[in-house]
Amino acid sequence: MQHHITLSDIEAQDKIYRLNLINSVSGYKSAQLIGTRSEAGKENLAVFSSVIHLGSNPPYIGFILRPTTVPRHSYSNFKAHGSFSLNAITADQIAAAHHSSASYPEGISEFEKTGLVAETKAGTHIPFVKGSPIQLLCSYENEYLIKENNTLLIVGMIQELFIDEGLLLEDGWVQLDKGKIVSINGLDGYALPQLLDRFPYARPKTD
Repeated sequence: MQHHITLSDIEAQDKIYRLNLINSVSGYKSAQLIGTRSEAGKENLAVFSSVIHLGSNPPYIGFILRPTTVPRHSYSNFKAHGSFSLNAITADQIAAAHHSSASYPEGISEFEKTGLVAETKAGTHIPFVKGSPIQLLCSYENEYLIKENNTLLIVGMIQELFIDEGLLLEDGWVQLDKGKIVSINGLDGYALPQLLDRFPYARPKTD
C-alpha cells in the first residue's frame, strides 16, 4: 500500500506537517554551515540544506535563501563583505550545527551559542568552523529572485578549498563518508551516508 496525497491534501494540512512532508520527500540534502562576518566584526553562523553544485569551470555553487522580508544576517553579511565560508557538518557536530538555525538577534554570534569554534585562514577574515573536514571560501557573485515564492538563488564561486587528508583521492574525487560528513533529511533529520560504489563515466552501449 502507498499513501496517495494530492495537492489539495497538502494544502489542507497544518503548517508543521506540510513543512515536514515537503522538505523531506525530495530526499537527502547537503548539510552545510555558512560562516560570515558582520560589518561590525561579529561572526555569524547558519545551517543550510540547499547548497548545490552549479558548475565546475568556473567552480560555482548555489543555495536558496528564504525571503528577506525579515532580517537575514548571513545575507547582509556576505553582501557587505562579498565572501562567506561553507563548512561540511560531521556526525559529532549535528546538535550544535542544528542550533545555529535559532533566530538570535543581530550582534549575537552563533559560534558562541552553539559551542562551535571559529577559525580563520591566512588572507581572509571570514570565519570557518574548526573541525569541519571540508571548508570552502566562496565569493558572492550574484542572486536571482525566484518569483514564485520570493526566495533567492545565491550564486557563489569557490575561491579556496581546505580538505582533510585522506578524503581527497588521486583522481580529485572527495570521499565524504571517510570524514563522517552528514546529510539532512527534511528540516531536522541528520543522516550519515555510506559509499556503496563508484562507476566509470557512462557511455552509450555499442552492442
